[in-house]
Amino acid sequence: MRGEIAIVLLGESARPAALKIAAALPGARLHGLAGRVSGADVVFADTGAHLQALFADGVAIVGLAAAGVLVRTLAPMLEDKRREPPVVAIAEDGSAVVPLLGGHHGANALARRIGEALGVVPAITTAGEVRFDVALDEPPPGWRLANPEHMKPFAAALLGGATVRLDGFAPWLAESGLPFAETGPLEICVSEKCREGTPKRLVYHPAVIALGVGCERGTSAQELVALVEACLAQAKVAPAAIAGLFSLDLKMDEPALLALAERLGVPLRFFNAAELEAETPRLLNPSEAVFREVGCHGVAEAAALAAAGKDGRLMLGKERSRRATCAIALAPRPIPIEETGRARGRLFIVGIGPGGEAWLTPEAAGMIEEASDLVGYGLYLDLLGARAKAKRRHDFALGEEEARVKTALALAAEGRTAALVSSGDPGIYAMASLAFELLERAPHAWRGMEVRVAPGISAMQAAAARAGAPLGHDFAAISLSDLLTPWEAIERRLEAAAAGDFVVALYNPVSRRRRHQLEMARAILLKHRAPDTPVVLARNLGRKGETLEVVRLAELGAGQVDMLTVVLIGSTSTRAFKRGDGALAVYTPRGYGNARPAKKECKR
Repeated sequence: MRGEIAIVLLGESARPAALKIAAALPGARLHGLAGRVSGADVVFADTGAHLQALFADGVAIVGLAAAGVLVRTLAPMLEDKRREPPVVAIAEDGSAVVPLLGGHHGANALARRIGEALGVVPAITTAGEVRFDVALDEPPPGWRLANPEHMKPFAAALLGGATVRLDGFAPWLAESGLPFAETGPLEICVSEKCREGTPKRLVYHPAVIALGVGCERGTSAQELVALVEACLAQAKVAPAAIAGLFSLDLKMDEPALLALAERLGVPLRFFNAAELEAETPRLLNPSEAVFREVGCHGVAEAAALAAAGKDGRLMLGKERSRRATCAIALAPRPIPIEETGRARGRLFIVGIGPGGEAWLTPEAAGMIEEASDLVGYGLYLDLLGARAKAKRRHDFALGEEEARVKTALALAAEGRTAALVSSGDPGIYAMASLAFELLERAPHAWRGMEVRVAPGISAMQAAAARAGAPLGHDFAAISLSDLLTPWEAIERRLEAAAAGDFVVALYNPVSRRRRHQLEMARAILLKHRAPDTPVVLARNLGRKGETLEVVRLAELGAGQVDMLTVVLIGSTSTRAFKRGDGALAVYTPRGYGNARPAKKECKR
């Protein structure tokens, strides 16, 4: 399950209940049937196709509709109950809550939260949970079931009256209603060690193992993986019991560490030198050489112990390869990974397009979903609507670009996941270039983070799509803002684009105090193309108040545009014509009609 929740409405009568549910589920979005539901975050036209798409994407579905509708629609999608996302049916008036699918994978818990919000008792029908007050195939955070493939026969025997022995200790099991006995045909084993599961034995691994790792800069992933796997085998530790991989924060961007964490499928967390130095009294192998190099007397052992906590102990002291070290510590209880050490920060530089839901790419939407913090111009964050719910917002005024980027970088350096939000495409007159400029001269704490850029639909692309195809041939994009670029340089670029017969997209055409540049740009272009050259004026595309106008180049003036307008000026070959419906279409031909025919091969 991705963590996303869709509250699906098929009619306005379900809105009161839907709003109560949304208030109880921060980040959930309202999905409404077109023509029947207004004000939804996501609008769909085909109920069946939309529900199936959500299910296939792993989105939790809260459907305010008859259970039969959901069952018949999703029945063809059912394959493996261990992989299906939660599906909860809600009566339109909020009088009934029924988890239909994924009960042990979040649906039962989701139904309880919804039930509390609506003031009703959810109809949970999962046999084991009802009888024993425990979901054996959905252990709590910090616990992992090693053999889920044996759950079905084990549960059948349990429901048939068999008693169960408990080998080891787990509070959530001990406090349940399971029929424990000193002897019995069934067994539940709790251990951080490797144990074999069977249809009569379930094995649970608590996440109590901390892997501490250190390595020289540039150590190969193969060397580090081989060392760690040898240590795990020596300690006989079950991989499912590993809570995380831990190291010194100077290693945040070490490729071998990143590759190891991915291979093991565990979180990667870091401590600073002072935090590791505090563990020196507990080290088995303190090193003065390491202290001189990084400011603490050990990395592998210290990181493992720091993660395991004050009551933890070393299971395996420092082991070495040529360029790496590894140590293993055991914690007395599951390690709360989100509260332990610091994650490698992530900076997402996200383009949201013009701002409408339809033009937001899935990659950009996914990054916004993952982000803990959203940074950007307040208007752009407002355009995200429900996607910005339950996120920490850092709003900035127009013109505070450097402050925005520095804030996003600082948040990521703290171990958070920050999304730096731009309208359009972040790499076109937006935040991406400034972010990389600052990163190039940044301190190490900033350089160690993960940085990803999600492209967006640019203003010129959106304008071209609405107008027809004015960018069908070679084009140039030029900003008329002289805040960061001298006007003399802008003039040279305009002259070159005009002489080269490019279609020209003008960004930042005017501002309140800057009006004359557009007039000067028009004068330069008129020296090289006809007064009747089509010019597209596109404003607020994809948002409320969208306008599109086509004028002649000779008529273009500062009074027709503002900072929310992008201007597309045609080349000498750009054409405009009225379509059958009366709308004006603008396009620039590629020249297919003038293409030379392919030469025929001579046959001898």
